Amino acid sequence: MNRHVAPEEDSRFRGMIGALAPGNRIAAACRMFSTAKVLVRAGIISQCGGKAPPDLEKRIFLRFYASDFEHAEMEKVLDRLGLD
Repeated sequence: MNRHVAPEEDSRFRGMIGALAPGNRIAAACRMFSTAKVLVRAGIISQCGGKAPPDLEKRIFLRFYASDFEHAEMEKVLDRLGLD
């Protein structure tokens, strides 16, 4: 359940998504992720006075995935991706 949405709305959304064919569900998820990435990028740029910071890709990555890794593991991932 999405904590930011009333349970009945979350249930309604899940029902709508569940009614889609599997390929359409994947397409919808991809569109939602793309939209989320655009919004995160715009938010970071806005916080930086309207200019893209040199570490924009790292900031986007951290906004999405920082809570998924312990600090040491995150450093390894960033290094591996060339975002260190």
